Amino acid sequence: MPGLGARLGRGGATMPQQSLADSDCIVIMGSNMAENHPVGFRFVMKAKERGATIIHIDPRFSRTSAMADLHVPIRAGSDLAFLGGLINYALSSDRWESVPFFREFVQSYTNGPTIIGDTFKDTEDLAGMFSGYDPESGAYESSTWAYDEGHLDPEMTDPRCAFQIIKRHFSRYTPEMVEQVCGVPQELFEQVAEAILTSSGPDRTTAFCYAVAWTQHTTGTQIISCCALLQLLLGNMGRPGGGILALRGHATIQGSTDIPTLYHLLPGYISMPMVDAGHLDLQSFMDAIQQPKGWWHNAPKYIVSFLKAWYGDAATGENDYCFDYVPKISGDYSFAAMMPMMKDGTIKGLFCMGMNPAVGGQNSKLIREGLANLDWMVMRDPYEIETAAFWHDSPEVRSGEVRPEDIKTEIFFLPPAVTPEKDGSYTNTQRLVQWHEKAVDPPEDCRSEPWFMYHLGRRLKALYADEETPQARQLQVLTWDYDTEGIYDDPRLEQVIEEINGYTVRDRKLVSGFAELKDDGSTACGCWIYSGIMPEPGLNLARNRKGDDAASLEWGFAWPANRRVLYNRASADPSGKPWSERKRWIWWDEEQERWTGYDVPDFPATKRPDYRPGPDAVGIDAHRGDAPFIMMPDGHGLLFAPAGLVDGPIPTHYEPWESPVTNLLYPEQVRSPVVPTFDRPDNQYHEIGDPRFPYVLTTYRLTEHHTAGGMSRFVPWLAELQPGGFAEISPELAGEFGIDNGDWVTLTTLRGEIETRALVTERLQPLTIHGRPVHQIGMPWHYGWGGMATGDIANDLSALIEDPNSRIHQAKAFTCDLSRGRLPRTNGASGDDE
Repeated sequence: MPGLGARLGRGGATMPQQSLADSDCIVIMGSNMAENHPVGFRFVMKAKERGATIIHIDPRFSRTSAMADLHVPIRAGSDLAFLGGLINYALSSDRWESVPFFREFVQSYTNGPTIIGDTFKDTEDLAGMFSGYDPESGAYESSTWAYDEGHLDPEMTDPRCAFQIIKRHFSRYTPEMVEQVCGVPQELFEQVAEAILTSSGPDRTTAFCYAVAWTQHTTGTQIISCCALLQLLLGNMGRPGGGILALRGHATIQGSTDIPTLYHLLPGYISMPMVDAGHLDLQSFMDAIQQPKGWWHNAPKYIVSFLKAWYGDAATGENDYCFDYVPKISGDYSFAAMMPMMKDGTIKGLFCMGMNPAVGGQNSKLIREGLANLDWMVMRDPYEIETAAFWHDSPEVRSGEVRPEDIKTEIFFLPPAVTPEKDGSYTNTQRLVQWHEKAVDPPEDCRSEPWFMYHLGRRLKALYADEETPQARQLQVLTWDYDTEGIYDDPRLEQVIEEINGYTVRDRKLVSGFAELKDDGSTACGCWIYSGIMPEPGLNLARNRKGDDAASLEWGFAWPANRRVLYNRASADPSGKPWSERKRWIWWDEEQERWTGYDVPDFPATKRPDYRPGPDAVGIDAHRGDAPFIMMPDGHGLLFAPAGLVDGPIPTHYEPWESPVTNLLYPEQVRSPVVPTFDRPDNQYHEIGDPRFPYVLTTYRLTEHHTAGGMSRFVPWLAELQPGGFAEISPELAGEFGIDNGDWVTLTTLRGEIETRALVTERLQPLTIHGRPVHQIGMPWHYGWGGMATGDIANDLSALIEDPNSRIHQAKAFTCDLSRGRLPRTNGASGDDE
């Protein structure tokens, strides 16, 4: 989550779900929290019972909207313009200027006073572009975004200070502009802005909750980044009831970025070495990550300890701790980039575990064509989902376009154990690791993921044990000495947790936390941010289940160091006193000479508020005692981000790659200039305002189904609740085509066309954009041809395209056409005839 990391220091939720109960205002945007995160939503309801204002900003009226005090319909893909409008409204308000708290928070805890170098040019100066753009590479060179080192304006009046640049940048994001871009009437926008502003201050806090309807855009990272900027300006960071709750997926999605399944990260948010960046030896790699000031000064300790965990005794100082064996990336290997590589024959084999890309991936037809061109695929799933069955049953097979005998892919279908049949953990939305115990052994050939990965690794090591090649050496030196247990010889997960936690190499004594890790090879640690999860043998803190009405420090384990509210030094004023008694969280205890309170301080526990570093101080010692953002080089949250975001230092509204309207703010630069595209005949894009595709299409989840449907469409009672696919359209749009509720309709893009039932509903309403009506269509993305609940595939319509920072796809705003009736049918290719 680079949008949070670039401005605040960490890519994780800044607050626990329980803290929502302490909020005075909760804004749910980019999420249908009541339906998709119902367990956490109970804390929203608790806040409402205590008098909080609940606001839901979403194109579609849902159960979340029904529980909110205010529902704000918005055009999908215009979220950043709305947030920018909130920033402009706040900074232009009498309240922001008259309440000293706001200015003091920004002056003390952000880089608002920092002077930016005079080579920087804003989008306001360059008609929608930042300085440093290279048209040949299609990328920014960020050196012109640098600070004017050593120059500050504590009063924040200098026109080149970060605060004034931000203020100018958003000055055109007026309520009138928000109405024109987002379709939100000015009066409704101002009602939202006033609720947020009056619910922020020394004794009041506002929280934002978002999910994938923010991340799945070409500007998704900057939407999240814009929210972080707003919360810094309003002083809603590091405080109870304030912050940003990133609502991550149920299947330990937070954990899958912490100890990542991502191509560009190592465990603990350490970047993968890159060939193009010159990371060819350990020292150059560590130099690129280590910072002279701030917590990342400790990066070598975490990198060397990680290498010792992977390579054990083979990793020594003399051989760079086996850094040569760590893979180096040389390009984009994200999901969207992999799919064309499969079709083009670059990728020959695929392990597909816990995913259904034949339905869930963008431009699903291209993906199915890629699957058909593999040499082999290993598929692990409880059911024969569409990705496993594509070779003998798919839209293309049913239509006669593809014959099973022509598909060369060899598929190994292996049944996995499901959750009650295995031990393990989930890391959820708030960075909270919770352990679950196995109830029964898996039946027959079903096996857990640890079993599969351990025994696969064991067999590969045996296979290459005598081969003298660099590739074989990578496997030979890998530590893989876990004990096994149970009737199936599962690896002992306690040993895996011990390795993740970290230990001293000499005696394998577990460390109590990442503060004990060294860069001299004397410690090993699989993931530094999880260090402390098992501080002594048998004490797995993720098993803890004791809650309370404050931070619940004895419920599970939250990284880092069991801190629940991140950046919580900001819950106290610069002198260390709570901003107010009502919002006290941690504070400086002069008698004890340490920080104390309800939470683990996200700050050196004994650093005094009045501490000032000497000129030669490094690392965290180079931060003042009033610098809460310890991961950042200067300890401040960033209003202006001189590095870390490839598409600009300030969030800027660009239209989705496909939009029915142009960019009113920057008509000369309608789209972001640095979006990674896959422009090819089988992945064509619509031009802005293409009259053939006048409607905005957005996809979403249902309560009754999960992601691409593999875990729910095969379950009878869930299939009965939501038995088939549909598209939601407004009565106004239905009236234009003579469509009644339940009629068949066809949706079309340049990628494909599908048929589905029309759900005519007032939950979606036309919006007035640029003075003309714009219709939006909503479609669940769960359905496919397999299982008991079926329907045509929403992602047959979408395109492969990415956010340039996160490399996450865009699925929440693209354009389509709509017509009444069904597709031409061949060989009974579509669903029933009713």
